[in-house]
Amino acid sequence: MLTAAFPHAAEELRNYAGILGTRGIEWGLMGPREGDKLWQRHIANSLALVDVISTGAEVADVGSGAGLPGLPVAIARPDLRVTLIEPLLRRANFLKEAVDELGLGDRVTVLRSRAEDTRQHFDVVICRAVAPLDRLLKWTTPLFVPGGMLAALKGESAEDEIRAAGNVLRNAGLSAEVLELRAAPGVEPTRAVRVG
Repeated sequence: MLTAAFPHAAEELRNYAGILGTRGIEWGLMGPREGDKLWQRHIANSLALVDVISTGAEVADVGSGAGLPGLPVAIARPDLRVTLIEPLLRRANFLKEAVDELGLGDRVTVLRSRAEDTRQHFDVVICRAVAPLDRLLKWTTPLFVPGGMLAALKGESAEDEIRAAGNVLRNAGLSAEVLELRAAPGVEPTRAVRVG
């Protein structure tokens, strides 16, 4: 069902799921029980972000890990240039191999760095399961301000995290809202916090 919503990207999404379900587990980037949940829990969750990113945007995926959400977003949106920011060597090596194998090297870059040490600027910063929003903003705000946005997949804690980050948001002159997102009809919805 998910690949039907992204017919232009179906083969690459299946290839990426294959990489996650084999090397991702072997390298310890995905839990051994995650194999059956790759599409719903990881890929669909990531693809829910595709409609909130403007055409032709420069995107950073902070704390990319196994490439989530950055690689599914890059696969589904060939108009984007995506930088996968990952500080850990093993994960960065996995990402480089995945990008090469998927043939995405012309528009996806792997940067081994911490977000707070990155000196580039992006239109959109995306992330998933990195840190609570108040801490995440301290690391990512320099990457997308002024004029950009953060879209962080958050789940049930979204409103609580916005409240907890109130001072950080006010001091930076930013506002936050919770988005209910769905990668495709019939796919379980997810929630994200958009900050801009």
